[in-house]
Amino acid sequence: MKAMVLAAGLGTRLRPLTNHRPKALVEVGGRTLLEITLTRLRDFGVREVIINVHHFADMIEAYLKANNNFDLQIEISREEALLNTGGGLKKAGHFFGDNSKRKDSGREEPFILHNVDVISNIDFAQMLKFHTEKNALATLAVQDRETSRYLLFDDSLQLSGRQTGGNGKPELVRPTQTQQRLAFSGIHVISPRFLAMMTEQDAFSIIDSYLRLAGQGEKILAFRADKYYWRDLGRPEHVEQAAKDIARGVLQ
Repeated sequence: MKAMVLAAGLGTRLRPLTNHRPKALVEVGGRTLLEITLTRLRDFGVREVIINVHHFADMIEAYLKANNNFDLQIEISREEALLNTGGGLKKAGHFFGDNSKRKDSGREEPFILHNVDVISNIDFAQMLKFHTEKNALATLAVQDRETSRYLLFDDSLQLSGRQTGGNGKPELVRPTQTQQRLAFSGIHVISPRFLAMMTEQDAFSIIDSYLRLAGQGEKILAFRADKYYWRDLGRPEHVEQAAKDIARGVLQ
């Protein structure tokens, strides 16, 4: 199985921790965010990973080399200008072409897309099972928690829109009687056919692609991850709290 780790961001919210290093190399409990993400993927069964880089890119490449790529086959996708989540995946799309079919069945082999600045114990196996059984185009791990940007899903857990903040006007892409307001976790399972459907150009959010395709009737589904530990490490205080959580064994 293959995966992509999104690690190109500037990490501005993490300053001063990112004044002299990329956010991927910020440490939590003595381990870098990149190590935590890669070893989680490796332990699940991922063997090939592409990582997009921009900010302090050379440091990330040197770090991977010094750690023998954590026993993974790793390719680097350098971005001279930041391409955001959708543009970054689109640039790296070639990486998933050779493994788009399962040898045993001929069906598509989904891949994982994972932000480097989130940690969790979300069960990749359950998420992949849900994605496969539902024949989804993309599956997004979501939780019922407060956030500044919500995704809206109908009762069948299909993406139907988004909403900014608690009082923002919902932006619907498909009609629904009810909307569940859920927070995205930065972890996706994606079918390779999605890559050819990204018609957006240059730098763009993958959420824009998801919303457009959901409006066209494609299956962009929510995987409810409420019971799992998850934390965004976008700010120094979040890193401090995550270190305490790890010390308490919440990720075991």
